[in-house]
Amino acid sequence: MLNTILPILLFAALGLAVLGAVKRFLMWRRGRPSKVDWIGGLMKMPRRYLVDLHHVVERDKYMSRTHVATAGGFVLAAVLAIVVHGFGLHSRILGFALLAATVLMFVGALFVAKRRLDPPSRLSKGPWMRLPKSLLMFAVSFFIATLPVAGILPEGFGGWFLAAVLAVGVAWGVSELFFGMTWGGPMKHAFAGALHLAWHRRAERFGGGRSTGLKALDLNDPLAPLGVEKPTDFTWNQLLGFDACVQCGKCEAMCPAFAAGQPLNPKKLIQDMVIGLAGGNDAKFAGSPYPGKPLGEHSGGPHQPIVSLEGKALVDAETLWSCTTCRACVEECPMMIEHVDAIVDMRRHLTLEKGATPNKGAEVLENLIATDNPGGFAPGGRLNWAADLNLPLMSEQKQADVLFWVGDGAFDMRNQRTLRAFVKVMRAANVDFAVLGLEERDSGDVARRLGDEATFQQLAKRNIASMAQYRFKKIVSCDPHSFHVLKNEYGALGGNYEVQHHSTFINELVEAGALALGQHKGGSVTYHDPCYLGRYNGEYEAPRNVLKAIGIEVKEMQRSGFRSRCCGGGGGAPITDIPGKQRIPDMRMVDIKETGAELVAVGCPQCTAMLEGVVAPRPEIKDIAELVADVLLENADAPSKKPASTKREVAEVH
Repeated sequence: MLNTILPILLFAALGLAVLGAVKRFLMWRRGRPSKVDWIGGLMKMPRRYLVDLHHVVERDKYMSRTHVATAGGFVLAAVLAIVVHGFGLHSRILGFALLAATVLMFVGALFVAKRRLDPPSRLSKGPWMRLPKSLLMFAVSFFIATLPVAGILPEGFGGWFLAAVLAVGVAWGVSELFFGMTWGGPMKHAFAGALHLAWHRRAERFGGGRSTGLKALDLNDPLAPLGVEKPTDFTWNQLLGFDACVQCGKCEAMCPAFAAGQPLNPKKLIQDMVIGLAGGNDAKFAGSPYPGKPLGEHSGGPHQPIVSLEGKALVDAETLWSCTTCRACVEECPMMIEHVDAIVDMRRHLTLEKGATPNKGAEVLENLIATDNPGGFAPGGRLNWAADLNLPLMSEQKQADVLFWVGDGAFDMRNQRTLRAFVKVMRAANVDFAVLGLEERDSGDVARRLGDEATFQQLAKRNIASMAQYRFKKIVSCDPHSFHVLKNEYGALGGNYEVQHHSTFINELVEAGALALGQHKGGSVTYHDPCYLGRYNGEYEAPRNVLKAIGIEVKEMQRSGFRSRCCGGGGGAPITDIPGKQRIPDMRMVDIKETGAELVAVGCPQCTAMLEGVVAPRPEIKDIAELVADVLLENADAPSKKPASTKREVAEVH
């Protein structure tokens, strides 16, 4: 009986799975066009799955091994089941191979079941709770059904009753794992995830690459939407990426806004995009809701606005404005989904089309247009902080080894101390540097994160035009946000430069022996990793190397490196100022105090402002440049070596 029933069940499930795959693919293709390498992507997908994605999954050893056993066992078992029971190729070798695959899958499924006995809050429940049972049923049913093929049991063992029981078990497992992959269910991520890796919108992320710069809008194309209003305004492979979500909640667990009780949960936001594309409401969402927003009140469709300023829609505007763009969600996602891209795309529509930037957002954008800085300060005061320093100007020198990008910290009295300290360090190392002075404008980072792509591009093009007049080797900035934009986002507009954060540059000076340094005499120190230096640009070691060079052994916080908690200062969050149950910088200060450190080393003016905004008592906050400047041996002999910045000839930057 099994020899008759199993092929019917298998091929019926496969047929329905193929039909569902076509339907799902056509649903994704409702999105805007996006160029992909169709064949090349499919060819690269296995390596991306087994190497790039596995690097992320491997951070959780328990789930990594569970996933290898369960997924690996299932793939082998499914292929062999089709060969052995579908096509009837019975042989003892194939039979034993299928038995081994089902045992491997069974062991993995047991660990899945164990995790689901007391699941962490980040995991979605509902249909996901039945997944271990379906995995176990698939493995057990095919194991027993294959025993006669392997010659362990005689043909027809158990009679009609056992055959009927096994048929039910096979139907259960096959329907969940084959049919459910493409029609919807806990296994949907396996099908969508594989194609998402093949046709990812940021293929540069694979093979050890990095891709974190926002993609530019074509403002000259009258047919291109200004941001995303409805689900079908996303590119089709973005929609595919949303569908790949495994609902593990790792993004939720790392999101600073969610932890602070602001109305954002990155996992739910991604699922809302899937709901919007298919049409429906969030009543059946099986995970944590947005803090303060009950389930069942939001709905949408593929051609309906995602955000409505008049009433309920799929997502409330304040959900989007809660994001600090810290990229912790993207860094943690085992399916490599791009949450931040989606959020900024939707912000662009609200800002450019609706003019609906909340709180001080509109004022800041108006200031950027009128005065070239977000604070609305008179542009002529950009160099007031350095009135006594006699800084060399590019307009006078025409060339220098280093273009020092001052940034809008020039208008902030606290950050001016950092800038002055860095100038002191460069002069101690005899660095050939100059500044743009009054020709420098805001880098455009804040405008772009608030969704004002037009103002960003205007500022960027004017800065690019100013820099094109001069010759320099590299740009150095004390601001990770300016550093990131200049390095990773100006290129799309014609500005290609070598850009360094000041911690990296100081580290080069230290390694070149260009600085005479004493030793830090203060108390214990911890270091806060800025999001736009660490997660966005992968720089974790240089700041720590500099601190070590001046005698500081960093007392690491529990959340440091790529898992550093955001200070709350990125993405225009202090400007939009969406309330929660607590402040993000207060949470970060708790992390800091747990180390017992008396001083916090930072490398970002935003981080400095946010952490110093925490009510005392708290540790002192100092930028790395200030710490280095404090220990310079000013009366020492001049360094015998040239700084790293002068090793190559000055190159003209276009």
